[in-house]
Amino acid sequence: MGLFSFDTPQKVMKIGDIEVGGQPGERPPALCANMFQTGHKIVEKRKPPRWDKKRALDEIKLVEEMSQQTGIPAVIGIVAPSEDEIKAYCEWFLSVNDTLVYQIDTWTEDARRAGARFVKETGTQDRFNYNSISAWDTDIPDQVAELKECGIKSVILQPFDNDDKRATGRMKSLRKMLKEIQGGKFESIMVDTTTMNLPTQGFCYLANRMVKEEFGLPAGNAPANGSYMWRAALEQWGRPAFQGMDAAMHGIGAVMWSDWMAYGPVTGTRRVFAAVAAAVAMVTVMAWDEGLELPEDPNHPLNKHFPKEVEFMQGLRQARSDRLMERQKAKGKKRKAADEKDLLPDSAAEIEPE
Repeated sequence: MGLFSFDTPQKVMKIGDIEVGGQPGERPPALCANMFQTGHKIVEKRKPPRWDKKRALDEIKLVEEMSQQTGIPAVIGIVAPSEDEIKAYCEWFLSVNDTLVYQIDTWTEDARRAGARFVKETGTQDRFNYNSISAWDTDIPDQVAELKECGIKSVILQPFDNDDKRATGRMKSLRKMLKEIQGGKFESIMVDTTTMNLPTQGFCYLANRMVKEEFGLPAGNAPANGSYMWRAALEQWGRPAFQGMDAAMHGIGAVMWSDWMAYGPVTGTRRVFAAVAAAVAMVTVMAWDEGLELPEDPNHPLNKHFPKEVEFMQGLRQARSDRLMERQKAKGKKRKAADEKDLLPDSAAEIEPE
């Protein structure tokens, strides 16, 4: 195992049209944008829910556009703290988009369960990611039973240990949670290494590596929860400084073993997708230098944006197919030599004179 490669087989989760997980650099992390959160300017009123539908649709199109242009998969996170909002926002979203994977981001377990019931009613389980089963939930087995009854296939687990707030505590909590969710038979499990603030995001990145090393599960978190809490960066140095810091947080996350990230408001879409595309290109090269293969997918950010650089690297080291061919040739030569040896006499005395 290297810094950017794992001996543990890595699980790749398929949700809708996207795949999440694998060895570092094998595929870019999925990026989740939030909509309808507190302060989102398109929201005009919450009770009853009312919003600017044209601007909301433009924002969804922007996410799709950046996803297609960068080669990074996208997810829409619909922030809906009440059952009425879940129904209103999600019904509208499903009426204007039939491809993007979506999540319902809400703060209480009751609202999350209501979201699962909505998904069952609409029959959209294949493109839905349940966010999330949390270490703070009071009865995880009962929640899992309801999710199973609703046909939920994909879930995020959010481990945390109040007694050990470091990466080791998250791992202890995750081991317990994985036992508690076994009855759900979920097809896709992702781990949220639980961002608390900007400095302790370092614990989350270390936990990402531990999750992949021990379980091979896709790991990630929400760097935006850290960057958007650092209000002083905006107030003291202005918007460009904040935007640079926020982009850097997500670029670092892409290098630090993140298979997915929630990047907060849609307003950050352009900078975050660009930062992550650049970071993915670099981490892919680092993983390749440790012995992993270069990705074959033409839509991978490295191949999509840096084809000349890829050609250069391919000239530095043989591809897997070339190495396999050479091994086969070596085996063939060895067999031929052995066959020829069998045809030789044991000693010169066995050779009869003519």
